[in-house]
Amino acid sequence: MSVGELYSQCTRVWIPDPDEVWRSAELTKDYKEGDKSLQLRLEDETILEYPIDVQRNQLPFLRNPDILVGENDLTALSYLHEPAVLHNLKVRFLESNHIYTYCGIVLVAINPYEQLPIYGQDVIYAYSGQNMGDMDPHIFAVAEEAYKQMARDEKNQSIIVSGESGAGKTVSAKYAMRYFATVGGSASETNIEEKVLASSPIMEAIGNAKTTRNDNSSRFGKYIQIGFDKRYHIIGANMRTYLLEKSRVVFQADDERNYHIFYQLCAAAGLPEFKELALTSAEDFFYTSQGGDTSIEGVDDAEDFEKTRQAFTLLGVRESHQISIFKIIASILHLGSVEIQAERDGDSCSISPQDEHLSNFCRLLGVEHSQMEHWLCHRKLVTTSETYVKTMSLQQVINARNALAKHIYAQLFSWIVEHINKALHTSLKQHSFIGVLDIYGFETFEVNSFEQFCINYANEKLQQQFNSHVFKLEQEEYMKEQIPWTLIDFYDNQPCIDLIEAKLGILDLLDEECKVPKGTDQNWAQKLYDRHSSSQHFQKPRMSNTAFIIVHFADKVEYLSDGFLEKNRDTVYEEQINILKASKFPLVADLFHDDKDPVPATTSGKGSSSKISIRSARPPMKASNKEHKKTVGHQFRTSLHLLMETLNATTPHYVRCIKPNDEKLPFHFDPKRAVQQLRACGVLETIRISAAGYPSRWAYHDFFNRYRVLVKKRELANTDKKAICRSVLENLIKDPDKFQFGRTKIFFRAGQVAYLEKLRADKFRTATIMIQKTVRGWLQKVKYRRLKGATLTLQRYCRGHLARRLAEHLRRTRAAVVLQKHYRMQRARQAYQRVRRAAIVIQAFTRAMFVRRTYRQVLMEHKATTIQKHVRGWMARRHFQRLRDAAIVIQCAFRMLKARRELKALRIEARSAEHLKRLNVGMENKVVQLQRKIDEQNKEFKTLSEQLSVTTSTYTMEVERLKKELAHYQQSLGEDPSLSLQEEVESLRTELQRAHSERKILEDAHSREKDELRKRVTDLEQENALLKDEKEQLNNQILCQSKDEFAQNSVKENLLMKKELEEERSRYQNLVKEYSQLEQRYDNLRDEMTIIKQTPGHRRNPSNQSSLESDSNYPSISTSDIGDTEDALQQVEEIGLEKAAMDMTVFLKLQKRVRELEQERKKLQVQLEKREQQDSKKVQVEPPQTDIDLDPDADLAYNSLKEPNINARSSWPNSEKHVDQEDAIEAYHGVCQTNSKTEDWGYLNEDGELGLAYQGLKQVARLLEAQLQAQSLEHEEEVERLKSQLETLKEEMDKQQQTFCQTLLLSPEAQVEFGIQQEISRLTNENLDLKELVEKLEKNERKLKKQLKIYMKKAQDLEAAQALAQSERKRHELNRQVTVQRKEKDFQGMLEYHKEDEALLIRNLVTDLKPQMLSGAVPCLPAYILYMCIRHADYTNDDLKVHSLLTSTINGIKKVLKKHNDDFEMTSFWLSNTCRLLHCLKQYSGDEGFMTQNTAKQNEHCLKNFDLTEYRQVLSDLSIQIYQQLIKIAEGMLQPMIVSAMLENESIQGLSGVKPTGYRKRSSSMADGDNSYCLEAIIRQMNAFHTVMCDQGLDPEIVLQVFKQLFYMINAVTLNNLLLRKDVCSWSTGMQLRYNISQLEEWLRGRNLHQSGAVQTMEPLIQAAQLLQLKKKTQEDAEAICSLSTSLSTQQIVKILNLYTPLNEFEERVTVAFIRTIQAQLQERNDPQQLLLDAKHMFPVVFPFNPSSLTMDSIHIPACLNLEFLNEV
Repeated sequence: MSVGELYSQCTRVWIPDPDEVWRSAELTKDYKEGDKSLQLRLEDETILEYPIDVQRNQLPFLRNPDILVGENDLTALSYLHEPAVLHNLKVRFLESNHIYTYCGIVLVAINPYEQLPIYGQDVIYAYSGQNMGDMDPHIFAVAEEAYKQMARDEKNQSIIVSGESGAGKTVSAKYAMRYFATVGGSASETNIEEKVLASSPIMEAIGNAKTTRNDNSSRFGKYIQIGFDKRYHIIGANMRTYLLEKSRVVFQADDERNYHIFYQLCAAAGLPEFKELALTSAEDFFYTSQGGDTSIEGVDDAEDFEKTRQAFTLLGVRESHQISIFKIIASILHLGSVEIQAERDGDSCSISPQDEHLSNFCRLLGVEHSQMEHWLCHRKLVTTSETYVKTMSLQQVINARNALAKHIYAQLFSWIVEHINKALHTSLKQHSFIGVLDIYGFETFEVNSFEQFCINYANEKLQQQFNSHVFKLEQEEYMKEQIPWTLIDFYDNQPCIDLIEAKLGILDLLDEECKVPKGTDQNWAQKLYDRHSSSQHFQKPRMSNTAFIIVHFADKVEYLSDGFLEKNRDTVYEEQINILKASKFPLVADLFHDDKDPVPATTSGKGSSSKISIRSARPPMKASNKEHKKTVGHQFRTSLHLLMETLNATTPHYVRCIKPNDEKLPFHFDPKRAVQQLRACGVLETIRISAAGYPSRWAYHDFFNRYRVLVKKRELANTDKKAICRSVLENLIKDPDKFQFGRTKIFFRAGQVAYLEKLRADKFRTATIMIQKTVRGWLQKVKYRRLKGATLTLQRYCRGHLARRLAEHLRRTRAAVVLQKHYRMQRARQAYQRVRRAAIVIQAFTRAMFVRRTYRQVLMEHKATTIQKHVRGWMARRHFQRLRDAAIVIQCAFRMLKARRELKALRIEARSAEHLKRLNVGMENKVVQLQRKIDEQNKEFKTLSEQLSVTTSTYTMEVERLKKELAHYQQSLGEDPSLSLQEEVESLRTELQRAHSERKILEDAHSREKDELRKRVTDLEQENALLKDEKEQLNNQILCQSKDEFAQNSVKENLLMKKELEEERSRYQNLVKEYSQLEQRYDNLRDEMTIIKQTPGHRRNPSNQSSLESDSNYPSISTSDIGDTEDALQQVEEIGLEKAAMDMTVFLKLQKRVRELEQERKKLQVQLEKREQQDSKKVQVEPPQTDIDLDPDADLAYNSLKEPNINARSSWPNSEKHVDQEDAIEAYHGVCQTNSKTEDWGYLNEDGELGLAYQGLKQVARLLEAQLQAQSLEHEEEVERLKSQLETLKEEMDKQQQTFCQTLLLSPEAQVEFGIQQEISRLTNENLDLKELVEKLEKNERKLKKQLKIYMKKAQDLEAAQALAQSERKRHELNRQVTVQRKEKDFQGMLEYHKEDEALLIRNLVTDLKPQMLSGAVPCLPAYILYMCIRHADYTNDDLKVHSLLTSTINGIKKVLKKHNDDFEMTSFWLSNTCRLLHCLKQYSGDEGFMTQNTAKQNEHCLKNFDLTEYRQVLSDLSIQIYQQLIKIAEGMLQPMIVSAMLENESIQGLSGVKPTGYRKRSSSMADGDNSYCLEAIIRQMNAFHTVMCDQGLDPEIVLQVFKQLFYMINAVTLNNLLLRKDVCSWSTGMQLRYNISQLEEWLRGRNLHQSGAVQTMEPLIQAAQLLQLKKKTQEDAEAICSLSTSLSTQQIVKILNLYTPLNEFEERVTVAFIRTIQAQLQERNDPQQLLLDAKHMFPVVFPFNPSSLTMDSIHIPACLNLEFLNEV
């Protein structure tokens, strides 16, 4: 392509600019060869005529298309030159806030001067395992590349970090080491990675300082080697340091500081342990106050000092050594503040003996004060004959003091580095290492001295190595792609290096001048002029004879020779050193003893020799062989050579740090400073080497996808994409030298990709114009047809309208004539009627007027009379009213006064709650008293009534008797009445009447009192009701006020409780996960120890030892009856004291249980004392034994049976049956009778009656004796119990008295509240006692029911056995043979096995079982079989068998899972079986809560004897571990597919385009995507997961949780990659994401998994896809984005907008202003600071109870399991 085509109209170019370095412009006119100028238009619309050098024909640089601006790799730019590089870095830094950019093999890092959230653990894990080109540029990507190459190539690696002071070298090196410490953490417990990171704060404290360019500038170079073992875990580290800036100890420029450690120590001087240092503020010391301000904004020196001390401790530096270090540092400060006084002669000086600082210096270092005072002001001269002591001038003394301070600090620095290396050293063999070099960049100041010379010399060496490596990589790339190799010229700085280090070079001449007794800097400079004036890299300044200029690769630097010799000699007087050697402190003396060569030897090991040796084209000059004294320059040169040897033996990785501005402003870019550093650090040299060859490289597949629009239709029929690319390029680019076809890539010269992009854009533009033309023509045709139809319609409607209007006119004309006729008639009639009505009206008004006049006169007279009457009455009433009102006012005032007083008193009384209580109490008492009085009167009334009735009946009977007697008497005596009898009757009658009257009086009085009482009770009840109503109203008001608050608080509390439950569940499952990891780690370590320690003395554990404690760490089964109190204690232990304290019932239970235990302890103590007394008595009085006694064992057993405190559980282990004492004695009697039959009673009579009788009497006597003893013991115990109860009652009475006394001291309100609390506690205790009693009774009832069922079954079995035995006996008695059919019993759902077959059962059913063997069987068959075995062990009441079987099962499952830790099918199989076994233990536990869905048959299969709650917890924890392993396996299988399938694969063909990439090619951009995955692969894999889990009978709820977790992982991985990759943040990617997510949602609905919540976990990814597709221009767009992106954090939204990259020129970038608008609108959000999602987050799993509908007796065991030894019961 010709120059004229390139420089055509509208082409954009770069022109030089004094302010911005380069400025963009656009051509307004085509350029033709021979033109002397270009017509340009600047960005501010200014027209400029740019002159062209015709001789050199240097046209301005072309600008890259906008589609290429902002690329991750600078080598992806089509035009590679300085302005393109600068502009790309500026756009990425300012607009996208990206601080990292690739430039080929170099990572360019720009210091943002701001903390960015891109260095967290989540970002480290996101970059771990990724290829370098797959993610956005980052220091972690470089570290991962080094780590991966070390593991893949087994070659040592180096990361070289360089740059100016303040560019961020130290931070970059620190983050690289943090990455290695995280990814390659140590496999052992040494935590070596923490020690590696802990060295950073120490080295920053003693080696970093504030400068004018950087607040934390490293004033030394360091190379840290991090060692790895064969598994690539960190095992150790080693550090080398270079050229510490010692002069900073004694001198600091303005606005600079000394090393941080001095200020940290001064900030901590107030601590008690540092009182002896005698330090004050840093402003008080000369060495720390020369720079002015001693503080740094935002830095707390005291806090940093604490971190430094912690780092020392972590590295193993003892506290005593730390104090010694701080003493030495403090002594340097005191030495700098020593006052030196000059004498009058000027040749000598002195120090005051009372100088406080010198005293502190000598005390802290442990040296003699007088000697140090003397030798600070004198020096010793040694000649061949004698020794002189010479005084020194003031300047000489100051120089000597400063030299001593620098030497002390340097020695201390070296000692600390040596001890750090010892702490990081390891005895293990190092397999490989990664070195991190943090070294100073190229420096140039106004005054450059010896330090800048050494720094620039080191950078020359590093630049040479960098150029050689870049050249070698280019050569290897061309050779690998089989491209013809042409020699590329590159800058070789070997001549400049020879000028410095060769024989008689600058360093040699400097060392030689140092040896001259009176050598000066001026003489050395003159020698340089004489020797090297002819060198092209050496120049002499015109205006100076003491300076010289060296032409370095980056720039010319002028060095001032003053001070070179002194700094190179680094002279310290021997006398002062000898004093320090004699220090009484060992550390100080050790610092100054003569050591070996401090330069460390080269590290040897695997990979220490480079495979390819790169040498410059020019052979280096041979170095001098002369023996040098160890000057600073010589030491630095030696250490630099060793460093270069190490770097040449490793694979280097380069990080170039750029300082964007000198003001340390965040995200401020100074082009001048940036270009200066880019030239100095070699980035532009890399660009130049790349541009000299074929910088643009495309894979055939990517090229075809990008430029398929340029391919003709007939060429697309060819299936060979390489052939298509060849034909297209040969047709488009005529010059064959502009491109080359490699084996896998196409190589282009600079500018060719821009040309292809232009052709592609032209093709798109032409196609767009064609589409626009066609669409516009179609639109015009549609518009014409629409207008024509509208015109015809209008004409038709207009003609119809005119015809209708004419007809309307004719009709209206005829109607008008008729209207006129009728109108004229109407007008004439109206005129007549109007005249007639007027006459009538006049007559009527006239007549009415006369009548009204008469009426008014009569009315006026009547009204006058009425007015007089009312006025007179009103006057009389007014007088009376005035008098009455006055009286009323007086009454009202008086009554108001009284009412106010009474109201005030009532208000005061009503305000107190005590009033209401007193009223209520009073009313209630009155009501109770009245009711009691009524009852008493009723009782009296009843008694009186009864007495009256009795008296009446008595009188009646007496009257009747008397009547009878009278009649009898009359009959006997005749009819003569007797006067005496009549009088007696009369008297009786009077008495009866009197009794009746008295009764009536009493009845009247009783009824009257009763009515009065009823009335009074009614009044009191009404008053009480009124008071209660008032109280309820007040309570309702209070409740209404607090109701809303209570409701809100309850809702919040519910939400908080739910959240806490989820957090607690997640925390518990994380603990289970950590436990399984620790268990796995323990197993691994145990295996390793077994392999390592194969020695004869090795011991093994017994084979019969249970492994439950070591493998499962869970408690064994317990069949004892655990009471409520023990449950409460366990509840407190599990829940924690804080939560348990909230439960009042549990708290009271515990209190009660403590009291009971205390009482029981006292009882037991008393019983023990009594027992001891009885035993002592028995020992003293022991009855003689007879010959006929039973054996002593039987007596002992009998005595034990007689003990009242027999414990049933001790005799009947693992059983809950209660053994009564009487039953035991009866059983013992039976045993005795049985034993007695075996005795020999031959000496008595034959039948043995006498012996039997004697034996019976003896037994009876013993029984009576035992009963008597038992009764006596019971009586004593009863007495003791009553005494204890009496004591308890006394204690309670004392407590109540104390409480009563305390209550009396309280206020009435407090007394009432205290009484209520006491009553509540009493009722609570009573309720608890009743509850405990009820629970105990229920438990006893359940036990008895279980025992009854067992006895019934045993009885049935016994009856069946007896019937069977009888039938067999009858069958044997038959004379003839009869065939009898035996009826089979029903299978009871239990499996029996022998104890020795347990290992075989576990092996066949767990260890060796394959899921494929049970493909056609019942799901979860192993779980059912295990439960049937457990049920039989429960039926036989064998707890050891249950314990052993469950323990072996759990351990077997763990071993299987450990062996198959990557087998999804096996893990899913055992997850389903473990859950099913857990469900079976719940379903058949006998707990009613789990038996609601059981059938009657299933209820028969419940466990009878054992409570396996603890094992249910063990199985639940095991299920959690299996679930976590299942998720881990599934994530490991899905994770490699996610990024390729979700972000890279073209689900919608032709939608996405491929942008040019640079040196870092994407791993998936291979031919036809060989290693790429599509979405169908993920769906197929999830289909496989779903099928496996469903076939194996896994609970549907668990399946839902599995896919929710997997979809969250897909969301997190995809979104994290989207946030870390600029190349996928485009509109087309958003469309692909929306399509992929919809496909996944469709799959969920098809599998009926949409209720799992998996779609909700994908919400952040859905919103990210929407964000990529939304319009991003106006304020409304910003509001729409903020309202839609609710699941994305502010950082994530801004990050996506910053990363958004258009794939075509027709798309527009997101402006910075729009992003700022988004940030402003999202300020109110309280989003987390974390940028990436936690891909390792795991939702807590829940195992809901899922009972089985199968019965145990319906399960068939297949023969393939080889379980023939199991017997069906």
